[in-house]
Amino acid sequence: MVHLTIELIAGFISLFCVTKMLGKVQISQLTPFYFVSSIVLGELLGNAVYDPEVGLLFIIYAISLWGLMIYLVVKVTQKYPKMRELLEGEPSIVIRNGVVSRKELRKNNIDLNQLQNLLRHQDVFSVREVAFAILETDGQLTVLKNWNDSTPTRGDMNLPLQPVHLPVTLIIDGKILSDNLQAMGWTEQQLQSQLQTQGIQKPEDVFFAEWKEGEGLHVVQPDD
Repeated sequence: MVHLTIELIAGFISLFCVTKMLGKVQISQLTPFYFVSSIVLGELLGNAVYDPEVGLLFIIYAISLWGLMIYLVVKVTQKYPKMRELLEGEPSIVIRNGVVSRKELRKNNIDLNQLQNLLRHQDVFSVREVAFAILETDGQLTVLKNWNDSTPTRGDMNLPLQPVHLPVTLIIDGKILSDNLQAMGWTEQQLQSQLQTQGIQKPEDVFFAEWKEGEGLHVVQPDD
């Protein structure tokens, strides 16, 4: 019991010193690398403390060495900008001027459903409301709305409230979402007719399409 107490105290002090040395970057887990390194740092302490064959010096050495390697990575990324992209990644503009970038989504292994989920977390329920969307290195999405979707609001102008309608996704990656289409009471022929009015001959040519009451069909074609 005394031995475990000593190891816990030593591990706590070592971990405290390492986190103070690394600063707020490690705590905030800005990138996948820092996130994983935090987990490994905790596992090193946990496994070492509860393994009776591991001595006190091993705990201090393991935590110190891992902390030192992370610290060196932080310093390298600060001093050499070219290494920053390799070690930390860089933000990706997944929506530019209202256009969804298929290339950037593929690059970041994100599909349209995941993009829509990230947008909803930013209180955005339609891609047509977005001017720019940036996928940050920590996986969060930063959204800049179109001017007419951000200011002014109807409340600012003392206008009467209007009913709110959720957009309905009809096509993703060239495939028609039949359930959503049926829920709207549409047939594929009606959807095809709507596409033709925008100069699109077949759903396979559409990357993303959604319908919103009062605003009609919004179509995004592949950018590659």
